[in-house]
Amino acid sequence: MKKSVQSSATRHDKELACFRELSARVGSDPLLVQASNGNTSLKLDGILWIKASGKWLARANQDEVLVPVELAEVREAIEHGRDIGQCRVSKSEMRPSIETVMHALLSQRVVIHVHSINSIAWAIRLDGPKQLKTRLDGLHWQWIPYAASGIPLAREIEKAVAKAKETDVFVLGNHGLVVCGDDCVTAEKLLWKVERRLAVTPRSFPKPDTTVLGMIARFSRWQLPDFDPLHALATDLVSLRILKGGVLYPCQAIFLGQKMPLVPATVAVSKFRECLRGNDGPFVVFETRGMMLNERITTAQRATLLGLVEVIQRTEESARVRYLNRMEVEKVLNYGAHGYKDEVIGGVTDSINIPTVNVQ
Repeated sequence: MKKSVQSSATRHDKELACFRELSARVGSDPLLVQASNGNTSLKLDGILWIKASGKWLARANQDEVLVPVELAEVREAIEHGRDIGQCRVSKSEMRPSIETVMHALLSQRVVIHVHSINSIAWAIRLDGPKQLKTRLDGLHWQWIPYAASGIPLAREIEKAVAKAKETDVFVLGNHGLVVCGDDCVTAEKLLWKVERRLAVTPRSFPKPDTTVLGMIARFSRWQLPDFDPLHALATDLVSLRILKGGVLYPCQAIFLGQKMPLVPATVAVSKFRECLRGNDGPFVVFETRGMMLNERITTAQRATLLGLVEVIQRTEESARVRYLNRMEVEKVLNYGAHGYKDEVIGGVTDSINIPTVNVQ
């Protein structure tokens, strides 16, 4: 009996170690995860190990980012509308991810939810389901129309699974990607298979006007980006048009604001100082000229901004884009209703209502 218990404990430790390594690999790839978004889970001996709210998957091998919850209790809490935060096994103050409900309702042992750049580039398109039909042919996949994170999204996935229990790939409209497997290796292989099929080459973009941007940097707290592709949001007319259209997915609104701060191309350079006065957002787009970053931009804001430009640069000029409507954005920013309050950390709350730059 003692040997059996030790064997079980060893297996338990090995699976958790494998799961942490998987989580760290996924979280360290900026084309899959940006900042604290994305979450992974493992069902092991009646316990659901899920990423904690606000934690970074990339640090899964360095920090304690996983919360163990009683799987049966979570499912019972879901059924009766109770707070799943009370289902924790440990006394840790960390709360399970907002997506815990979705992870608990899925039957597979390993679930990976990422904000994949390639998948979002398709998930924001009105013709997304049609476009993916060929690309994901042969896989057990389903398209999930946009639903707010937490219970609403979980219910949509639950309905999809009821129609096809074998489904192990979910493309989430205006959100991201979920893949599932019975072990870490199977789930990760499936993730990369989907990624290869959804891969899109980003557009090239005109170079920024570094002379003008350098002048701005000399008299203000605004700095040139250390990642040149960020300028595409200003110099690529297709990207600029898409950016002006609105909020493409929740993290954009949460970390970068509802409106993008823009300085029109018609504004004279002599007016730039006036334009920047009072603007405390993480970035400013000078149309056709380039982008400047606030010297106080947070790591999470920067990661989200990098993700945004990668998504937009992969969105075809001819694509009809579905933006989040005003009610959806308001729900995202309503922490109490949406559950993001604990997700937004590191000073990000200061940037939620970024003003647009209006110049007369």
